[in-house]
Amino acid sequence: MRMLRARPRARRSRYHVSYRLTRSVPAVIAGVLLLVVLVAATLTYKRFDDFIAATTGHHLNPIGEVVQAVEPAQGTIAYKLNHGQRVNVLLLGMGGEQNDAPYLTDSIMAASIDPTTGRVMLMSIPRDLVVHMNLQTASSRVWTNKINAAYEVPYTSIICCVDPQYSGRDGGGKAAEHEVGKLTGLTFDKYIAVDFVAFRDIVNALGGVDVCLSSNLDDYEYPNYNNGYIRGGIHYKAGCQHLNGEQSLQVARSRHAQQPQQSSDFGRARRQQDIMQAIKKKATTVNGFAKAPQLLDALQKNIHTDMSLSDMKAIYDWGKNLPDSSIIRVALTGPSAIGPGNLLDSYDCGMGPNVSQLCPDDDSYNMIHKYVASIFIDPKTLGEKAPVQFANGANNLAGLDARVTSMFDPTGLQLADPVAHKASAQTVILDYSGGQFPLTTKYLQDFFGATVVAATPANPAPAKGQQTFGLVVVLGRDFALRFLGG
Repeated sequence: MRMLRARPRARRSRYHVSYRLTRSVPAVIAGVLLLVVLVAATLTYKRFDDFIAATTGHHLNPIGEVVQAVEPAQGTIAYKLNHGQRVNVLLLGMGGEQNDAPYLTDSIMAASIDPTTGRVMLMSIPRDLVVHMNLQTASSRVWTNKINAAYEVPYTSIICCVDPQYSGRDGGGKAAEHEVGKLTGLTFDKYIAVDFVAFRDIVNALGGVDVCLSSNLDDYEYPNYNNGYIRGGIHYKAGCQHLNGEQSLQVARSRHAQQPQQSSDFGRARRQQDIMQAIKKKATTVNGFAKAPQLLDALQKNIHTDMSLSDMKAIYDWGKNLPDSSIIRVALTGPSAIGPGNLLDSYDCGMGPNVSQLCPDDDSYNMIHKYVASIFIDPKTLGEKAPVQFANGANNLAGLDARVTSMFDPTGLQLADPVAHKASAQTVILDYSGGQFPLTTKYLQDFFGATVVAATPANPAPAKGQQTFGLVVVLGRDFALRFLGG
């Protein structure tokens, strides 16, 4: 167990940054699935069969696909979506063959679809998160590394004695599923890995795209393809411009821009989203349909998945009209200059003192599992619109109120700014409403293991800045211990 230093408390408007960052990878995946469905309608069977074989490792079975469409087999994605069962897909973005580390998945996202309520959770997992992997034949052997290395295990000699279940064409996807599954508690149905070069090839196939920048972008440390940097850097002016494939890739991947609004992860995610929106917009035009063969070539080289055509179609059909408000975007984060973080922290958890790394506060992952399992709050509970505030009464974990608020901000709860509170051994829910919000109270009680106490504005005496209406969760030492894995 570790005692954490006090950190400046951020205002709530800043908490939204962390989960907005998760838009980039789903935009890529959504764009890819959209393009697959679009181009399929314009190509011959042989041409499309070649695509399916290249991306999934299996040839198209027209009879099987028709049967699946009419009566999906139990356990398939189509069946689960039709029967209200959750579907989990692991989304990965990797550098590709032109990168010096082609199989490192620098973008990792767990997508969980809840067909019962018509919502999707998109959880971003940081590439620098250190995990203890069990991917070798001897289950007792543990390999400590960043989670983005799991996918590369079957394709490199980075470790020996890899378990046969993680070998072969889909070995990387299965290895990543295993490790992300341990972390999140999710069992993944399928995976899809997209090469970042897809940006370049798809844009070129479309004849370029129009993208608008909010400010100049000047990056003197943009890498070339020879393990060095582009001489003189890359430079793009604010405003709208027509970009070819290589330029789109540069704008999407730049990490070291001189301009603060472009150098942040948020700025990079926004640029990636804008480019994918531009790709989707152009792909759905008449000219885009005419370029279907070129698009398929670009996609074929840059997608690896164990999804069948039926799987792709089922997800596309289910989510094609999904409103943005139905997507819950969350991210596992640690404290930073732009927010308090939530379930991770920065220290040496196995990679050495001079390595940038993030570590789970609870190294058993139990708190992350509980959080992931609680993301989909019942719409009836959210419909109560209960005013909720978190107050930190845990004297063994400074800043816990801000971190918990950051965790629950994306869920739809009506949250106020967090506050400090006098020390409390036990977590309690102060109910100022006289029982007006029973469903919300029950949800909070179950998650925090709290006792409900009827309160009035005067009793118990409120902390400074604390609301005296709705529900106030006073986080006690007991919850802080569970938060840290105690």
